[in-house]
Amino acid sequence: MTTIETPSEVDLLIIGAGPTGLFAAYYAGFRELSTAVVDSLPEPGGQVTAMYPEKKIFDVAGFPMVIGRDLVAALVEQADQFKPTYLLGRKAREVSEVDGKFDVALDGGGVVRAGAILITAGMGEFSPRPLPVGEGWLGRGVVHFVPELEVHRGQDVVVVGGGDSAFDWALSLHPIARSVTLVHRRNKFRAFAATVRQVRELGVPIITDAQVVELRGDDDGLREVELSVQADPGPVVLPAQAVVAALGFTADLGPIESWGLSITRRAVEVDTTMRTVRDRIYAAGDIAHYEGKVKLIATGFGEAATAVNNIAVALNPDAHLFPGHSSDVS
Repeated sequence: MTTIETPSEVDLLIIGAGPTGLFAAYYAGFRELSTAVVDSLPEPGGQVTAMYPEKKIFDVAGFPMVIGRDLVAALVEQADQFKPTYLLGRKAREVSEVDGKFDVALDGGGVVRAGAILITAGMGEFSPRPLPVGEGWLGRGVVHFVPELEVHRGQDVVVVGGGDSAFDWALSLHPIARSVTLVHRRNKFRAFAATVRQVRELGVPIITDAQVVELRGDDDGLREVELSVQADPGPVVLPAQAVVAALGFTADLGPIESWGLSITRRAVEVDTTMRTVRDRIYAAGDIAHYEGKVKLIATGFGEAATAVNNIAVALNPDAHLFPGHSSDVS
């Protein structure tokens, strides 16, 4: 993986180094486009690396199951054969058009000049929703994500939430932790029914209609969690050395909102070529919106290929939209 300190001029600037952006970097190289990838995070992989590196992913074609960090590593290796340039730990701020190209200003100084831009920034800048009673405990027992499962080996873990992330963490931690209990404020879940069923079949206790009302511990860390449970007249106290607050997160598109694009539901409107309302600015992955969109990693991969092929033609009208199959290349 090639990183640089000073920006350069490229055919294509990809904004976002998540799975969609990494696959776009590979495909841009396949189309013989010079490419740079900018991301505010210090490592490639986007939300997968930052939030779910240990998560088991089951809906990527060709992989019955793949761990998040392994998927990212494979995508980086795939793209590296064309040597894209990475500008990590940098944010794209302003975009201006100069001499038929885009000048993209980065925070900390510097400008990247690009013939086209592909936005693959996922949900933009994201912040986890805090546990209401968790103030002062973050990093001392309360976490929002689990970058390394082994950290919680032998612990009593309480997972708070009712979405896919909460149930995924419960599944992943079950064979590692001494105990796992899932707590949710309602008796209905946003998670996939199949995942909920898996957690129940493992015998993981699920406490519903419950709120975490107090965390207790000492200088050595968290010791126990007190719950208020609708069906129980008294407090319920659970042993816990860790609480995973999987309560979702808020997302902000940041400077992208000022780039003159059409924004709907915190996503960028695109057409069937993945082009935005501005020529030579495209979007793919979770940040792209069109009717019938399904937000999956697999969807992002297809959108990346569609976008890059159309960008190749936008930059060179003599180029073919369909370049042939990669398997045809010796």
